Amino acid sequence: MDNVETNNGGQQEQELNYLNNGHSVRSWLLTRDHKRIALLYVLSVSFFFLVGGIYAGLLRVELLTPQSDLFEAATYNRIFTAHGVIMIFLFLIPAIPATLGNFFVPLLIGAKDLAFPRINLLSWYLYMGGAGLAVWALMQGGVDTGWTFYAPYSTTFSNSYVVMTGLGAFVVGFSSILTGLNFIVTIHTMRAPGMTWFRLPLMIWSHYATSLIMILGTPVVAITIVLLALERIARVGIFDPSIGGDPILFQHLFWFYSHPAVYVMILPAMGVMSELVANFSRKRVFGYEFVAFSSIAIAVIGFLVWGHHLFVSGQSFYAGMVFSILTMIVAVPSAVKVFNWTATLYQGSLSFDTPMIYAYGFLGLFLVGGLTGLFLGTAGMDIHLSDTYFIVSHFHFVMVGGTVMGYLGGIHYWWSKMTGRHYSEFWGKISAMLVFIGFNLTFFPQFILGYLGMPRRYASYPEEFQVLNIFSTLGASVLGVGYGLPVIYLTYSFFFGKKADDNPWKLPGLEWRTSSPPPTENFKETPIVTWEAYDFSEDNGIEIERTPETEVQPSS
Repeated sequence: MDNVETNNGGQQEQELNYLNNGHSVRSWLLTRDHKRIALLYVLSVSFFFLVGGIYAGLLRVELLTPQSDLFEAATYNRIFTAHGVIMIFLFLIPAIPATLGNFFVPLLIGAKDLAFPRINLLSWYLYMGGAGLAVWALMQGGVDTGWTFYAPYSTTFSNSYVVMTGLGAFVVGFSSILTGLNFIVTIHTMRAPGMTWFRLPLMIWSHYATSLIMILGTPVVAITIVLLALERIARVGIFDPSIGGDPILFQHLFWFYSHPAVYVMILPAMGVMSELVANFSRKRVFGYEFVAFSSIAIAVIGFLVWGHHLFVSGQSFYAGMVFSILTMIVAVPSAVKVFNWTATLYQGSLSFDTPMIYAYGFLGLFLVGGLTGLFLGTAGMDIHLSDTYFIVSHFHFVMVGGTVMGYLGGIHYWWSKMTGRHYSEFWGKISAMLVFIGFNLTFFPQFILGYLGMPRRYASYPEEFQVLNIFSTLGASVLGVGYGLPVIYLTYSFFFGKKADDNPWKLPGLEWRTSSPPPTENFKETPIVTWEAYDFSEDNGIEIERTPETEVQPSS
């Protein structure tokens, strides 16, 4: 730590850190500190994760029995739509970029803040404004179209609050665009001296690729929502075939964004994974350059595979063949990451600290989700499995299993840096294992249900599917406990946890070379980077041997 070279001309920092520098509500609501804005996002997205989880719990309770005996079918439609809209637009998409990305992108590259602090704060207000519109629509009765808003039902036949919900998603989309723009400019222009592109942590490469998708893809879905509202209000024939429109056009426009949005959700989690695997193996990531470029490859190729969502929607046979091949190709850079992470773990100095348990869980869940995606990328299998619970399970293994594991793994990994406090390692491990077990118990039976033909989005089903649905609901209960525990022990830690050292994990990254929590401008003096990414050598000032767990984490 003492051998970090600094720029003597660096701007003088305030002595107080960002948590202690003003406690008033106004100071938080008008802050331009990226760390405070990140914490505002943490509270916001965690709240909507809770709300979306409550809706999911209602769905699973309904599906305990074959009959629709808890909700009417119309109410069930509104519940699963609310669950999807909240989880996707208000949690999964912003979960890691807006929270961990907002907090650590400047720290990881040695910057004092993001390039546009005011725009960063504006992005949070846009997020909250869009979320407020969506919540208002839900309170008025919600929407029953499903989170995909498929036309012509959404443009013509639905009597629910489609336009208001779509407007909420539209506003939240601008929040994503501004965040992506901020990240790209910051990474290009504000890296510390010596922080070359191939010295960047892989977390930065993932967020850079994610930002490209945000600013290129989000405007497409924004325009689609505007067209949907225009047709619904003015009856312009865009998507409704009864007045000259084309409903398949809506699906093309929607999935042109929404499949890349899958990578907006999962790429940041992959960045967190790279940090956890390297730093808890105490090895440079195997094939660093390949892992870095695989993030860019996923972002680029991800824009070319949207048509695999339309195998049963009427697109041509030859288009289906092309999209099927491209779907197999986009799986390659994801496979590169998994193979390289595994090679990094091989003969590494592995640990079973809480963040690393989440990393192991990510590998298991993402592997299952990725492999089952190959079935759905093959037209013959997809025709049989389309709109069944196989789709539900695959989607949740990748998006929820991958993204939430990455989110929780990152929160636990950087918690001491964010708050200056330690959490209970015992409860952290219990929570991580409950999440993994509960997740598999919830969603693995749904692969079988889907293969047997149980359709999704129905409140009732044949009696022969009940046993598997009971297992799934039981797993959801375990999963809920696993997700709920961190809220308790992390909140306790924030106020009463043992104070953390600046570098409790003994790691070489720039974020560990400042105080915990960091000062307002992150570094007292601008660091000059003279080491490679994930350099654990002795001359880098980092202890090679792991610090015993009892020294790293306090007791419960």
